[in-house]
Amino acid sequence: EVQLQASGGGLVQAGGSLRLSCVASGFIFDEYAIGWFRQAPGKQREGVSCIVSSDGTTYYVDSVKGRFTITKDNAKSTVYLQMDNLKPEDTAVYYCAADYHKTTGRGCPGFRQSYDYWGQGTLVTVSS
Repeated sequence: EVQLQASGGGLVQAGGSLRLSCVASGFIFDEYAIGWFRQAPGKQREGVSCIVSSDGTTYYVDSVKGRFTITKDNAKSTVYLQMDNLKPEDTAVYYCAADYHKTTGRGCPGFRQSYDYWGQGTLVTVSS
């Protein structure tokens, strides 16, 4: 059974930090790209950052560049999103997703809304 377990969300003041984790299971981690998406109330879901599990290629949307850092631990099939200098506009439910990359190139650096697998989401709330 494929699972993507996102965790680490919470309530933080503006300027603070959080680290999200996404633990993957049920598929060959090294063959996939992992993306972080977010959806704020009343807004469309947007891609935030992604990483290719095999070679570490990363991508960030402009609004988080310099503040968010995506990393991976292949031994643990886990991807992390370190979020620093958080802003109220970062408030959203954050989802991790996996897209088959090995022979398709999908998932990163380009986002698409139809990743193969999705996690359940973790809520990040940034107060001003």
